[in-house]
Amino acid sequence: MGRILGWNELKEAVDTAKAAGKRVVFTNGCFDIIHIGHVRYLREARSLGDVLVVALNTDCSVSRIKPGRPVTPEGQRAEVVASLHMVDFVTMFGEDTPYELIKLLKPDVLVKGGDWKREEIVGSDIVFDTRSLPYIKGVSTTEIIEKIKKLGV
Repeated sequence: MGRILGWNELKEAVDTAKAAGKRVVFTNGCFDIIHIGHVRYLREARSLGDVLVVALNTDCSVSRIKPGRPVTPEGQRAEVVASLHMVDFVTMFGEDTPYELIKLLKPDVLVKGGDWKREEIVGSDIVFDTRSLPYIKGVSTTEIIEKIKKLGV
């Protein structure tokens, strides 16, 4: 079994982990142009449990919420995120939010970045332990894109 899974395979993997007494942490996002903020965020998310599941917006989903994006295609984003040692599983979702996936998996911990208030985090009504991790100022994909534009590249 690989680390990039469809929803049904992921459900089996999560159920197996939970049956073994492992704490499953779930997060989601675009993860377009991976940067140090993403790495630190995922490291901290993983520290909250035993298994880290990352759900990536598909290209169509990203383009609906961030016009002109993604820069990096979904298959490449999934492969990069899955290659990070702190990430156990990666899956994709094409909806605007991962609500149905969260409902399916029922993770022990739900995590988003500090730009989200706890009550605004999709799935916080399902997962009791929902956390908003600190945001690293000055580090974002949008800022990287703007810097490249200013350089005229």
